[in-house]
Amino acid sequence: MTQRDFVHLHVHTEFSLLDGLSRIKQLVKRAAELEMPSLAITDHGTMFGVIDFYRACNDYEIRPIIGVEAYLAPRSMRDKDPKLDKQAYHMLLLAYNQTGYQNLLKISSAAQLEGYYYRPRVDKEFLAQHAEGLIATSGCLAAEIPRMVQHGNDGEARELIGWYQEVFGPENFFLELQWHDIPELHELNKWLIDYQRSGHSPVGLLATNDVHYIMPSDADIQDTLLAIQTGTLKHEQNRMRMSDPSYYLTTQEEMWRYFGEVPEALANSLAIAERCEVDLEKKGYHLPNFPVPAEFESAGDYLRYLAYRGLAWRYGDDAERDPVLHERIERELQIIHNMGFDTYFLIVWDLCEFARFADIWWNVRGSG
Repeated sequence: MTQRDFVHLHVHTEFSLLDGLSRIKQLVKRAAELEMPSLAITDHGTMFGVIDFYRACNDYEIRPIIGVEAYLAPRSMRDKDPKLDKQAYHMLLLAYNQTGYQNLLKISSAAQLEGYYYRPRVDKEFLAQHAEGLIATSGCLAAEIPRMVQHGNDGEARELIGWYQEVFGPENFFLELQWHDIPELHELNKWLIDYQRSGHSPVGLLATNDVHYIMPSDADIQDTLLAIQTGTLKHEQNRMRMSDPSYYLTTQEEMWRYFGEVPEALANSLAIAERCEVDLEKKGYHLPNFPVPAEFESAGDYLRYLAYRGLAWRYGDDAERDPVLHERIERELQIIHNMGFDTYFLIVWDLCEFARFADIWWNVRGSG
């Protein structure tokens, strides 16, 4: 183990709107300059920057770790009481395989479409249903376990650690340590380290830096973003701001100075990164699954049924008698199938059917 054994797994980019300052290309370039073999993206509640991040990492030969800092509803994701549901917990999630990546997509989509209340949220039930392929951590001070520790609810914090280990698997849940100028954070670190060393349950430690910008000199600009986000002026004393200018892409040596007494927390960052294998370069088309009726075996079978039904509607009795019509429709169906467009044509048909029944004007176009 050397003082180069560390990679950043808690990183916000420009897609953490009005919070993260890091432009993706410059962020990845800086990680390459620091000779980091891997880098994560964990934006607040969204995955909008994932593709740009993935491609930038490939350009710089860095392993991309795909994640999100999700928001966890204190009750159900559908509860929206301002007194009980306004404050959501933070939850760091990383995908270590394709299933995990798909689950991240489902979590972030459901959070936006079904659970949005001040923030895009999911609840524990939804999280547990989509935990496969994911690595989770205890999170920052705004996460659930740290909140319990801050409020002196040690018993609940220990129970939560057990619950997360059960949901994600003992090898996929880590106690997250951060180093910023916040007294409560240092108290939390001590509690987490003591818990891990007490042997209550086998759980790993993970060192991170809550990266919101690239260089220390970017702190003031990022502070301006926070002022815009909260609708306050920078000189106001009682507004939300970072505790100090340490939320940048720190070097490996700096992280070892912070956490040298718990080297396993640093080494685990590299071990986690090496486990993460998400491939977004697959060839072919990525289309939604179109639900076909049960009596049809595939999208192609259903498309053939619809095509012949339309043929009969247009040509009447000639549809069965004219071999030219049959030859033409079979040729076109075969071309569509060979190109992998069966589902695409069904999706377009579904949109047109909706427009027809909703009395919305629509038209078709082609190219050639």
